[in-house]
Amino acid sequence: MTILLEQDDLLTGRRLRFLGVHYDALEESDILDLLIRRNEGAPFASLVTPNADHLVRIDRSVEIARAYHEADFCLNDSRVVSILAWLRGLELTTTTGADLVRALFHAPDFDPDWPLLLVGGDQDIATALTRQFGLTNLTHYDAPMGLLADPEKRAKIVRFIEDHPARFTFLAVGSPQQELIAHAVAQRGSAVGVGLCIGAAMEFLVYPERRAPQWVSRIGLEWLYRLLREPRRLWRRYLVHSPKMLGLAAREWATERRGRK
Repeated sequence: MTILLEQDDLLTGRRLRFLGVHYDALEESDILDLLIRRNEGAPFASLVTPNADHLVRIDRSVEIARAYHEADFCLNDSRVVSILAWLRGLELTTTTGADLVRALFHAPDFDPDWPLLLVGGDQDIATALTRQFGLTNLTHYDAPMGLLADPEKRAKIVRFIEDHPARFTFLAVGSPQQELIAHAVAQRGSAVGVGLCIGAAMEFLVYPERRAPQWVSRIGLEWLYRLLREPRRLWRRYLVHSPKMLGLAAREWATERRGRK
C-alpha cells in the first residue's frame, strides 16, 4: 500500500474480503474525505470500483487480479454484490464510480483550480466538464481504441500521466485497461495524486440524463436500464458475463462449508 494519509486509521480493519476481492468497507463520505484531504504530492494511489462483470475477469486473469488486489482503494460498485454479501452476514457498502465522481465535483471543498487529468472520453465531455464546473486546469488525453490488446499504447498513457502531475487522474477508458494502467503507474512510482478508474462516470456527470434514475439504481436495476438503452453493446456483458459472478459466490460458499466440516 502506498497511501500517505493522516486518516489511515479509517482504513485499518475496514478491509472486507468477499468473492476473492478485498474491499474498503467505508461509506462514500469517508472515502470522499480521504481523497480530498490526501496530500496532493503523495505518491500515486489507484482507486478501483469492481462490479459483477469485473469480478469474473479478476477470477480468470492473474494480471487483472493483481491490478485490483494491489489498488490503494477498492470500492464495491455493485448493489447485487452487496445483496449477496448481506446474505452471508457481511456489511458491504456500495459506492459506484459514478456516485463518487459526482460527490467529488459537488463537494464543498472541491477546488476548480486543482490540476485534473482526464484520460479517455471525448473532447465534448472535457469541454462540458470545464464549462459546468469552472475548471481552470483540466488536461484531456484522447485515448485510442484497442488499449487492452496493445501494451505500448497503455505504456504511452502511463508516461503521459507521469509527465502531467494532477491532483486527480480520471481513467475513463473501460475495464480492465484502466485498472491495468493505474496499476502500472503506481508500480513505477514516479507519479503523484490519485488515479480513479471510473469508466463512464464522467459521461454521466455531464449528461445526467443518460444515467438511470436514482430509484432504479437504489433497487439494483441500473444494469437493466443500461441494457435496455444499449442492448447491442451491453447484452453480452449483462446477460453472459455478469451472471457468472453467481458461480463465484456458489464456489466460495461451498469452499467455506467444506472448511467448517
